Amino acid sequence: MMTNESLVLRVAGRPVGRYTARPELAPTLSPRPYLHPVTTLAGTAVTELSPADHLHHLGVGVAVPDVEGHNFWGGRTFVRDQGPTELDNHGSQRHTAFQLRDPDGFVEELRWVAAGAELLRERRTVAATELTDTSWALDFTFSLTNTTSGPLSIGSPATNGRPGAAYGGFFWRARKEAEPPAVFTADTEGEDAAHGTRAGWVALAGDGWTLVFAGATDRTRRDPWFVRSTEYPGVGSSLAHEERLPVPAGETVVRRVVTVVADGRLDRAEAAALVRKAVSP
Repeated sequence: MMTNESLVLRVAGRPVGRYTARPELAPTLSPRPYLHPVTTLAGTAVTELSPADHLHHLGVGVAVPDVEGHNFWGGRTFVRDQGPTELDNHGSQRHTAFQLRDPDGFVEELRWVAAGAELLRERRTVAATELTDTSWALDFTFSLTNTTSGPLSIGSPATNGRPGAAYGGFFWRARKEAEPPAVFTADTEGEDAAHGTRAGWVALAGDGWTLVFAGATDRTRRDPWFVRSTEYPGVGSSLAHEERLPVPAGETVVRRVVTVVADGRLDRAEAAALVRKAVSP
């Protein structure tokens, strides 16, 4: 199903996500396409859109706080020796066209624009696949090409002087509940242990749902995970963890994250088995 502004992803005929390609958002939210709501096969929502704690968290998508000084994350910008600061530096991701559009996925072209100029061009490929009667996988690939005449670099609050805040890239704002979700990887437990690690996968398990995030290429697996559960539930893959990521003119950065969306609370063995099934070699 497709309208001018959104499409619905389906797995085995059941709707599991709505993708909004042309959202109407305030410039300070760094307008960009997003998936919300995303649900389990039983219909439990596992995303949030503009929650009160972070209005610029928009379900599932790609958000980067610093592309050559331009904010494609939304909200305040972390300035070295100054802290979070309101700046007029927000960019937007503009939907250009769908190259492919099916009930179980799409290929989209986007332009990343700031200060009236295009900085990056993106090709985004999203696919929804059934895994079991109670789980499915969201396969999300993005390719960012520097279309300017010179080099660009991607940064984060961490590379700008805020330790532990290396967010930027694929990001999933999860459902906030009375209790924070459990966090675990193949061999660690807890937010502190998972945050900043280069684990093959990381899971959030809430009240009747589990999300398992897996880097699906060697290059993606080299990016550490950004993990939050106590302050708010969210997981991302960090493009700029310890240093800025250079993108020379004409060059392309590609990342692929596959997320298992399951009903119930998976244990470690169940999570690992579903990741193996979801991530094709």
